[in-house]
Amino acid sequence: MSEKIASVNVGCSNSKKLKWFPWGTGGLIVFIGLLVFVVFLVLHPSKPSFNLEDVTFYQFNVSKVPPYAITIIMQVTLSSRNPNSRIGVEYQPLHVYATYRDQQITTAYLLPPTYQGHKEPVVWSPPLTGYDMPISPYSQQSLDQDWHAGVVLMNIKLQGDVKWKVGTWISPKYHLYVHCPANIRFGDLSNGGPNLIKGQPVDHCDVEIAS
Repeated sequence: MSEKIASVNVGCSNSKKLKWFPWGTGGLIVFIGLLVFVVFLVLHPSKPSFNLEDVTFYQFNVSKVPPYAITIIMQVTLSSRNPNSRIGVEYQPLHVYATYRDQQITTAYLLPPTYQGHKEPVVWSPPLTGYDMPISPYSQQSLDQDWHAGVVLMNIKLQGDVKWKVGTWISPKYHLYVHCPANIRFGDLSNGGPNLIKGQPVDHCDVEIAS
């Protein structure tokens, strides 16, 4: 009889251990996650810097009569640098496109996911195109004036999601906004179109990261 009681007690003890095992494992995982998150906050990640290195146009045409539209074939070179020595940056698919007076004038080019290690630079050179992209009469008039003046101020914009990485821990998604202004200088317009279309960055790119 005593052997049966002992067997029952041992069975109950093992059952209790098995019951508490998932809770203990889950608590350990949560603790490790919180610890890495605290380390992440202490490290205080700095946002990556961006530069517009080059803008080259291969075609630039603006219609003179309604409905107004613009056709562009261009290539831009963007560089980014991760200033953090202990935190990596995971770029989710990023969209790059050009605007003029807040109006989009090219279709968005999708950059592939990219990981940027500690203190590492990354360079992208996407082509940007826009075929018969509609523009407002106001934008057409302003663009025509700027074009004949020889300089057009455009903006190269980049948007998408980023994640921070510390060891094996990866943060939730944050939204990345990058705004790079550039002066587009035209060559001789006597033949009805520019012989040289080259962009010159106006200033550093503005970078904003929001949750």
